[in-house]
Amino acid sequence: MNDPAFSGAPPNPHDPSPPSESHAAVLGQHEAPSGVQLWAHRISIFLFVLISAVAGVLLIILPWTPEWTDNYLLLSFPTLRTIVSNGFFRGICSGLGLLDIWIGFWEALHYHEQH
Repeated sequence: MNDPAFSGAPPNPHDPSPPSESHAAVLGQHEAPSGVQLWAHRISIFLFVLISAVAGVLLIILPWTPEWTDNYLLLSFPTLRTIVSNGFFRGICSGLGLLDIWIGFWEALHYHEQH
């Protein structure tokens, strides 16, 4: 409990000791990521873009195919089938697909590595 950071006393400006790790984190100084962390980040961005693109394309195309309303899940729910087959609902789904593709590619275009 002799640490001046926890004692409430102001730090001595003439103290020659280097700042601790907690001070570096508070000041926004980060260590460079290791090779494994860098590749893990690259792979996660790639998977995010890939999943966003695939889900977006499915959301754009699938609502306009017959499989969208003529499937086993909607046969026992005629009211839900009516809602899902509405052109407005299909348009919303396609719009969400476009948004999904846009978010994925925006993430890919704005990717930068921390050095």
